Amino acid sequence: MFALAWATAGHATMNTVTRVVHVPYAVEQDEDGVWCASAQLRPGVGAVGDGPTQEAAIADLRAALEVLLAETGPPDELTLTLNVA
Repeated sequence: MFALAWATAGHATMNTVTRVVHVPYAVEQDEDGVWCASAQLRPGVGAVGDGPTQEAAIADLRAALEVLLAETGPPDELTLTLNVA
């Protein structure tokens, strides 16, 4: 889960809007030992991160997603509440 904030300028004041965006991701280690994290916001729009550890790859992915979300805006979401037996 990523909590991202972006600001929009008002006439004389700055308003800040915060929205929580849930982004599922996957983390794998490649054959060279590098950890790779990837996430897809919508079809054809995604980001990747890498690093020497899982944590570093996820941090790199988070930074890439923040830039991507600033450029493309958050994805459309549908929230469901399910009763599971």
